[in-house]
Amino acid sequence: MTAGPSGGVTSWLVFDYGQVISLPQPPDTMAAMAAIAAVPPTTFTDGYWRHRLAYDAGCPAEQYWSQVVGRPLSAADPLVAELDLADIASWSHLNPRTVALIDDLAHDGHGLALLSNAPASLAATIDAADWAAVLHHRLFSCRLGLTKPDPAIFAELLRQLGAPATEVTFVDDRPENCQAATDAGLTALLYPQVPTPSRR
Repeated sequence: MTAGPSGGVTSWLVFDYGQVISLPQPPDTMAAMAAIAAVPPTTFTDGYWRHRLAYDAGCPAEQYWSQVVGRPLSAADPLVAELDLADIASWSHLNPRTVALIDDLAHDGHGLALLSNAPASLAATIDAADWAAVLHHRLFSCRLGLTKPDPAIFAELLRQLGAPATEVTFVDDRPENCQAATDAGLTALLYPQVPTPSRR
């Protein structure tokens, strides 16, 4: 297992998804989705990120995409499904280094979990992925109604793991999320700093 802040052992390793397990979105992502929506790329990009946290917290897809494109869309509008599929695809390029690490950690018997800000459509895709089967817990902001770095999401993580904070190591690419985890008593590693599997 990995060493905790005082040299002890942590029994859970918890990974973020975006830009940790997945690679960053391809550079042409926003332009491609903006073209689908017939919206200027700068307008689309601004709306995409401005409203993203609410989407990750469980906002319905049609509401989110309506805000992004600047016009009302119904749940049945084909554009909602098309943008959702393009969005999922943009976050589905896996980081082979991290996936291999997770496989190694699973082989070594570590407790593994995922804690990610993600909308419902992406969460469902991750749940169905073969690589995710080794994760004992998969916690998503859309299902919790909480987003990182809210301290409450780390309290809920610990509740679901059934573990004290001193037995949990958390890996994320955002400093503010790592700081919130540290404030909650977890050991936090800023990606690409990652735990190393033990070798028997």
